[in-house]
This record gives sequence, structure tokens and C-alpha cells, in this order.
Amino acid sequence: MKLVSFELEGTDKIGILVEHNVYPLFEINAAMPHNMADFLNAGDEAMDMAIMYEDHIRKDPAKFNSYPYHDQKILAPVPHPTSCRDGYAFRQHVFTARRNRGVPMIEEFDQYPVFYFTNHNSITGPGEQEFMPDHFQKLDFELETAIVIGKKGRNIKAADADEYIAGYMVMNDWSARTLQMEEMLLNLGPAKGKDFSTSIGPYLVTTDEMEKYRTETKLGHIGKQYKLSMKAFVNGMLVSEGNLGDMDWTFAELIERASYGVDIFPGDVIGSGTVGTGCFLELNGTGMLNDKDYKPQWLQAGDKVIMEIEHLGKLVNNIKMADADYSLLALKKK
Repeated sequence: MKLVSFELEGTDKIGILVEHNVYPLFEINAAMPHNMADFLNAGDEAMDMAIMYEDHIRKDPAKFNSYPYHDQKILAPVPHPTSCRDGYAFRQHVFTARRNRGVPMIEEFDQYPVFYFTNHNSITGPGEQEFMPDHFQKLDFELETAIVIGKKGRNIKAADADEYIAGYMVMNDWSARTLQMEEMLLNLGPAKGKDFSTSIGPYLVTTDEMEKYRTETKLGHIGKQYKLSMKAFVNGMLVSEGNLGDMDWTFAELIERASYGVDIFPGDVIGSGTVGTGCFLELNGTGMLNDKDYKPQWLQAGDKVIMEIEHLGKLVNNIKMADADYSLLALKKK
């Protein structure tokens, strides 16, 4: 099942996406949650009912009120996450980025999964992205997959953790590399290089649709793994290509670590981290390592960025520069 958050009469609503139409849950059954936050908090009962309603819609779509998908203002599938963590789960990305900087692979990567917290109040969906001028100092995309948690838990073992996942989404962890690299010299962060926007969407694909994409979990790891092609396009040009099946640490293992000693909640979003080749930082480093005349590329105002993951859809964003002359970089003390 594919679930969409969209704006209706000034508020975010949740609907089931069937073909090219959105069927609001509350118009199918007034007792159903009206938005994604309430839906996730309603737990398995609401999920099971929504799956049942999807089946009814497919059998007799004319029986239910719907709205054309492409005519709606589509929001992030989870417009107001309770938190947002981003993992570091693809070994290829970590190895290549470190090699390009002339440093060896860090052995701790293979010992335990890690994540950082980003700004859950800066979650965005498809559509225009307006960034400040400083963000365009080496503005980058990061091609990722994200999950959303569907029920509360604490000290969850990896063997049980997949049961806590409500669904999967495309994720773009926008990055302002100049800000990021400067502040991380202080061994804290990332912070302002990341917290201005994280895009997810265009819809949430629930776990019932994922089984046909299962692949073998890597040796020594625990949890479900899926083989889904991942691609990134900038202005129509393919710039990155990988596969979700290349994750080394599973989402189950990320949940195990994230929930140690703390509660996780319905609506928590967790990103996979960047797939191998999934950002300009990595691509530029490899390019310059192999060709002294290589010209690094970064995102510019006016660019159209598409993150496409098999079965999870296309997350399309157009980049705009804010009309502002305020500069964080200019505030540095000499």
C-alpha cells in the first residue's frame, strides 16, 4: 500500500494512493485518522484497516471519493516526524569518501552502526526547495532510503526490529558541504551543514508491499534486506546509481542501536545513509583522484533533482536561492 500526505483545506491529510488517485482515509471511514501522525499512533489496527480499504478501492474505485494525485499539493509522507535520525549504513560510501581524503577505512564501521540526529522540523517533501546563499557553497544531494517507525519500543533486538517499521520512503539528505566541513573540524556535528532541509517522499510504501523485493541479508548481519535500484538525476542527467541491497548495516540493526536505553516512537524517521556514489562529495573526490583536470560539480539554483528508488517512487525537487544577503559564513571571527 502507498500512503500519501497531501494538503486539503489548509491541513495535512492522509490518503491511499491507487493508480493516479488519492483516496482520503477519513472520507472512506470518518473514524479513521485524518493525518499521518495520528495514523501511525493508531498502530496495527489502523494499518490493517487501511490495507483492507485499499483492497475495496481496487475492486470498485468508483464507490469511493478521490482526488487526482497530480492536482494535489503533495507533502512529505510524514510531514511532522517525532524525530529524524540518519544512519551510516553503506560501507562503499564510507570507504570511498575516506579513500578520496587519503585516510584509511575506519575499522569501527564494521563493529556497530551509527547515526546522527538531524532537524525533524526541517522535513520537506516534493516540490520547490528554497535555500540560503551560504547553502550554495558546495550544495549537495545525498541519495538514501528512509523508514518510519510504526510503534513505540525500547531496547529492541535486531531480530525483532523489522516489526517496528511502518514503511519505506525515498530520502534526500541535502548537505551544505562548506558549512559542514568547517564545523566538523571541531569534532561535533554535522549541524548547520545539514539541518536546513531533509526531503522525503513522494509517498510511504508499507511493509506489505516489500516482501517481493527481499534479498539475502549480508553475512554477519540481522534483519530484512531489499534489492531496489537507487538513482539520482540532476537536470535529467543520471549522476548516481546504487542499490538498497548493498546496505551493510540493516534498518533492523539501526533500530536496535537507536532504541538502546531510549524509547522510539511512531513517526520517528531513520535514514539509511548515503548509497555508494550517492553524492557529489564522493563523486567529485573520485573524479579528482583519477583525473587531475576533473572539474568538481555542485548543485546550483535552478537545478532539478530527482531521487528515484525502485517501487518507492520519484522524489522531485527544484532548487531556488532565497532572496537574502544574510551570511552565516560571514559571521566567523577572524
